[in-house]
Amino acid sequence: MNHQEPDFNVERLGECRFPSPMRGVRFTTDGERILYHSRYQEMRPFIDSGREPPSMEMGGPRERIFFDPSTIACGIVTCGGLCPGTNDVIRALTLSLYHHYGVRRVYGFRYGFEGVVKRHGHSPLLLTPEVVDRIGELGGTILASSRGPQAPSEMVDYLEELGIAILFTIGGDGTLKGAAKIAEEAARRGRPISVIGIPKTIDNDVSFLQNTFGFETAVDEAHRAIYAAHTEATGARNGIGLVKLMGRDSGFIAAYSTLVNSQVNFCLVPEVPFTLAGFLKSLEERLALRGHAVIAVAEGAGQELLPAATESDASGNVKLGDIGTFLRDAINGHFRAIGTEITLKYIDPSYIIRSQPANSHDSAFCLLLGHNAVHAGMCGRTCMVVGNWNQQFTHVPIRLATHQRKKIDPKGRLWSSVLASTGQSREID
Repeated sequence: MNHQEPDFNVERLGECRFPSPMRGVRFTTDGERILYHSRYQEMRPFIDSGREPPSMEMGGPRERIFFDPSTIACGIVTCGGLCPGTNDVIRALTLSLYHHYGVRRVYGFRYGFEGVVKRHGHSPLLLTPEVVDRIGELGGTILASSRGPQAPSEMVDYLEELGIAILFTIGGDGTLKGAAKIAEEAARRGRPISVIGIPKTIDNDVSFLQNTFGFETAVDEAHRAIYAAHTEATGARNGIGLVKLMGRDSGFIAAYSTLVNSQVNFCLVPEVPFTLAGFLKSLEERLALRGHAVIAVAEGAGQELLPAATESDASGNVKLGDIGTFLRDAINGHFRAIGTEITLKYIDPSYIIRSQPANSHDSAFCLLLGHNAVHAGMCGRTCMVVGNWNQQFTHVPIRLATHQRKKIDPKGRLWSSVLASTGQSREID
């Protein structure tokens, strides 16, 4: 795959023969596309050579659909870690299927992909408008979740038994890869089963998507922790507030939380290595100058300073060393050794953040993601994830979304803005 010219073609199950039951809406035509590049400098080579620039298929309802809604059942599954907004997406999917298309059998599979394997014995929950009415007010997921893969053959067996025509998979990188395997197995059998992904990760690390749901709420909640750290730091002589935030491979939560109100003096992310000596020297200088400091560190930052990881979790993710407690102990030890008294407060709000209900903007985003996922499934798209790009909803092939993690560019504008906000020296990088 040429990363400069990604292939955005989305798989289709076949011809759309049925008229949509939706009325009074703006239908999207298959010819409507969203440009991948937005800067003139990126577009110029295509203009000069007369080539079609890369573009994504636009989301939205179609006038004609692939499935007869009166004859099908649909399934919803949530996998991986908890994330604000998951219940909002479940609710949006259920209500859109029920009210927009008249689908009356919507199954919620319990405990992640385990629930899509019959022998595990997790009976699916029949989702109705009454069941999902108030779930958006709750954190977590009413379907519960789990990590780890299941055999695609067993999952497709159960989908066939239940008459599932569209499976909506809510999750991050691992979930989307699992969804692709389900779609591949269904295609191998010649079964017209649509598999649609909805991107769930507070780390905001899915490629070819500007945002994933839950990210904005995570930044909101992270800011509360940073505010507390700043209050503690300024309340003591040589006070230091240290906050560890989620972000295994991508430091977007730490970066955007840093930009909220300029209270962070050091932002440490996985994409930008730093030396312990350089960091401690800069921290000394900060305390000498201002008498307090606030540090935001993403969980995946500084892993090169810790013992090499040897274990993985059920999703195949390497178990990271704890950079938060490492820095806490290193900072305390360093200033003790040089005879400087400090007061350090360490805050790890990770599970508090991910268990919160979505904020208002995230809830609206979840609703639109859910609606666009239903529209995509009903018109026979498959092996794709609903995304957003340049303020428009899009269809992205799962193979592109999972090709690599989206990360902060250390030479890009976001990181430049973080450095301008914190004033931290590049010498620690």
